[in-house]
Amino acid sequence: MKNTQRQLSSSFVKLCERLSSDINGEDKNKDLAAVFTYMDANRDGRISAEELKKSFKTLGEQLSDEEAETAVKLSDLDGDGMLDFEEFAQLLKGGDEFTEEEKKSKIMEAFRMYIAEGEDCITPRSLKMMLMKLGESRTTDDCVVMIKAFDLNADGVLSFDEFALMVMR
Repeated sequence: MKNTQRQLSSSFVKLCERLSSDINGEDKNKDLAAVFTYMDANRDGRISAEELKKSFKTLGEQLSDEEAETAVKLSDLDGDGMLDFEEFAQLLKGGDEFTEEEKKSKIMEAFRMYIAEGEDCITPRSLKMMLMKLGESRTTDDCVVMIKAFDLNADGVLSFDEFALMVMR
């Protein structure tokens, strides 16, 4: 169980925090551009979820398909499924320039990916189904543990507010 909870710790959040804390002063844009160029493996000027995941792996960090997809989805302002430089820079800044309504909208969009039709929360079953779609096989028990880690009211499911707190941490 502790191993599963450790897997929940977001490599993505950790690496972004490390990168953004190293970026300051006059070299900020230059450093961001260098990181972006490194992650843009095919040099098309955009970073896909797969490129993001592979970049993290070469940096010694693990990023699941789910984390990579969610990161891109939350930061993809133009809806093309990729991160251009501005979207990437915004991702590393933590979304400070988004209004609260824009942040809530992006989080709601990601939340809807994990709920089953007709439901208003993330259940172990709906989480398992979404993870399978993303190519990550988990048991229902694994999903119960994942949800439990962020289930503030101990009802066995994740509400939008609980999901938002998880994403914003």
